[in-house]
Amino acid sequence: MQRRPVTMRDVAIAAGVSPKTVSNVVNDYVHVRPETRALVQRYVEELGYRPQAVGRQLRRGRTGAIALAVPHIDVPYFADLAALLVRAARERGLTVVVEQTDGDIEREREVAAGFPVRFADALIFSPLSMPPSELEAPRHDTPMVLIGEHGGGAAVDHVTIASVEIGRLATSHLAAAGRRRIAMIGYKKARPLPVMQQRMLGYTQALRAAGLPVDRALIRDVREWNREPGADAVDALLAEHPDVDAVFAANDVLAIGALSALHRHGRRVPDDVAVVGIDDVPEARFTTPALTTVAIDRAFVAESALEMATSRLADPGLPPRQLTAPHRLVVRESA
Repeated sequence: MQRRPVTMRDVAIAAGVSPKTVSNVVNDYVHVRPETRALVQRYVEELGYRPQAVGRQLRRGRTGAIALAVPHIDVPYFADLAALLVRAARERGLTVVVEQTDGDIEREREVAAGFPVRFADALIFSPLSMPPSELEAPRHDTPMVLIGEHGGGAAVDHVTIASVEIGRLATSHLAAAGRRRIAMIGYKKARPLPVMQQRMLGYTQALRAAGLPVDRALIRDVREWNREPGADAVDALLAEHPDVDAVFAANDVLAIGALSALHRHGRRVPDDVAVVGIDDVPEARFTTPALTTVAIDRAFVAESALEMATSRLADPGLPPRQLTAPHRLVVRESA
């Protein structure tokens, strides 16, 4: 079996110092005590650590900070993504600064223009409101990498999510299990963002492929993608359409709210109503019953976005690149 590369953290643990101290040594910072420098260099040689060229270049006249701007840091998907990015950055001797935009277009414009993250060497950005034309317009010399569905078509580095395929996979799983009245919760009529539109498109495609009608009454609007709106949507759904036998939720926290509402209404999951979510957030394994979901590889998103950002710092002339995060169906107890 091939061994993984030795990381800065491995050297730090062996030497009994912080990863920041190892970074200072390998990047020739002067404010390191001679004995500490000698200790770290000893373990660098013993373990065979090879500092990344990009990491060294980042340190030449830069802050070593990467900004992450997301709509809501308290949403489990983004919280987990931020934690993964912090770990990946630490391996490179970098620091991550997180900014919350609330999906507000003016706040997003400030972030894209370099405020309030102007001290960062690069920006990893999950926008909700800015149009692609603005996202690719020249702003400053700070590299920007988009993550998520929004901004498709913009000529910028982008790690995207295959949300049409994801919606289709989740709904097809329900149809294959014999469900015939499959509802979807998670659309926002007041603000139909790309992620919602794409997941709904996958849902309708899967219904048609299974020979099932697309009943617009079963597509339920929510005010936010959170637990309470998910529960409210199922309350209204069951009051109007008690024959529903499956719920596809546009993300896991909506699905968790749906599970709570179904329990209150005495509906057994999955016997009476099956439920599938999207994201595979950590708490999905601990719901009752455990939630079936489509997992998005957030580690891939974090690592790829960071690699795009650092490589563009090393070579600003690279052409725009796009990667799509892998996903997979995780079958548990709810469907």
